[in-house]
Amino acid sequence: MTDKVYNVLFLCTGNSARSVMAEALVSTMGKGRFRGFSAGSHPGGSVNPFAIEQIEATGYPLDKLRSKSWDEFGTPDAPHMDFIITVCDNAAGEVCPYWPGHPLSAHWGFEDPAAATGTDAEKREVFHKVFRQIMTRMNVFVSLPLHMLEKNAIQHEIKAIGQSAV
Repeated sequence: MTDKVYNVLFLCTGNSARSVMAEALVSTMGKGRFRGFSAGSHPGGSVNPFAIEQIEATGYPLDKLRSKSWDEFGTPDAPHMDFIITVCDNAAGEVCPYWPGHPLSAHWGFEDPAAATGTDAEKREVFHKVFRQIMTRMNVFVSLPLHMLEKNAIQHEIKAIGQSAV
């Protein structure tokens, strides 16, 4: 068995909701096997308060949450990424920076909860729904026997997770 900790970068455009929730979920659900990061191509500068409400229940340290550019992860001193997963359609269609080490990548599309309209209760419900969808895919991802799979098989599996119904 390996003691390797896999670094996973979740990308979106604004880095205020989906990617941040995914960062917290992979870090907490992965039970030490995964270290989550998130970033955006055009970060909005703050994490959505409804996303923070969802993350709070995971026990993930809220002081780690911030909206940041994906440029932070393209520098020589940035952590080496094993996986890069886009969680919104805009980021999936953008030209990503070069990632050292050729990490495995996949797209897991989710509705943008930050675009929800209505009352705060209605917005919370959309955030909760998307959070549960991310959690469902994350449960499959963190259960993969990564130490036993070849790189091509892992690539196939993480892409398949993104195509699964939520």
